[in-house]
Amino acid sequence: MDIKSMKNYVYWLYCQFELITCSYLMEPWEKILFYTFNISMLLMVLYTAYIFVPVHLSMAFQFFLHLFGNEQENTVSIVK
Repeated sequence: MDIKSMKNYVYWLYCQFELITCSYLMEPWEKILFYTFNISMLLMVLYTAYIFVPVHLSMAFQFFLHLFGNEQENTVSIVK
């Protein structure tokens, strides 16, 4: 795939995005507000997922280990 066809493909994707969101009907200042809001929401969701998903996965893993009887040893008993 050459550069020109990649550029056309990205432009086609952008046009599809504008059609789906109906942002092609907006004025330029409305587009700026719309895109700023959507990008900020996306960044907040990604940040929240980055912070909380690993913690929840770890807790779920520990729960299932406990459920199936593979409990980890207590760190106090290892030291003694």
